[in-house]
Amino acid sequence: MDDSELDELPLGNDAESEAETGTGSGTVSDILRSEREKQDISRKEMSSRTKISERHLIAIDNGDFSVMPSRTYIIGFVRSYARELGLDAPKLVQQLRDEMGMADRQKVDRSLEHLEPGDPARNPSSKLAWIVGGALIVLVVLVLIGWRGLFMPAADLPPLEEDEIVADAPAIVAPADTGAVNPDVPADEVTFTATVDGIWVKFYDRYGRQLYQKQMALGESFTIPDDADGPQLWTGRPDALTVTIGGREVAPLADGETVIRDVPVDAASLRARPAGPGTPG
Repeated sequence: MDDSELDELPLGNDAESEAETGTGSGTVSDILRSEREKQDISRKEMSSRTKISERHLIAIDNGDFSVMPSRTYIIGFVRSYARELGLDAPKLVQQLRDEMGMADRQKVDRSLEHLEPGDPARNPSSKLAWIVGGALIVLVVLVLIGWRGLFMPAADLPPLEEDEIVADAPAIVAPADTGAVNPDVPADEVTFTATVDGIWVKFYDRYGRQLYQKQMALGESFTIPDDADGPQLWTGRPDALTVTIGGREVAPLADGETVIRDVPVDAASLRARPAGPGTPG
């Protein structure tokens, strides 16, 4: 068979595919550049069609992908470039992956530092994701603080204002004799009973050691221990606490809602309270 007969043989499948798609031999960059020049399309016109910057088109034509922001955008640019030229975009993309030695679904690093207007769809930066995540954490913390303040309003809170401290609290009323002494109760036994549900109280000694702290239920009582050294009280509802000394009820520590703190509540201190307005005669 001579050369003239060989020229008359039909093209094989591979040759026909290359003829139809324009994906002949060479690198992806060579194929794209050659086909663009064959169709007499300038880079400026191709940039207008594909929205790929001329700087990136030059890089693709030269096979210099180092200026690209990431491999994801290299593949996106090449796919758009090939489609606009009417080439087999999936085949060229696969060839590009082979050239770059990467798997089809390899995770790639993303960077938006070199993105320009007209680049493919952009993903949020990792910095933005951290900012959003931080804002959500702050929001959760604020919600937890608000919840704690709603259900434990005075758990460890200081007085709201300096003038609410016991030094400036309403005048404390002197003890009032409200009935007979119970002979079974020690004369100096001091007991506090809640007249409203959910009253937060904290009892501690002169050295700050805690004796009792909780939200007292309606009717719940606490008796100051006999060995307590300088017992004191901190609460925001002294008006809702019934006070008895030796089983005998005395006047409350305040007439209304107010924060009191470091108030001595041993029997001697309570008996020594100065008389205030409205003290029974």
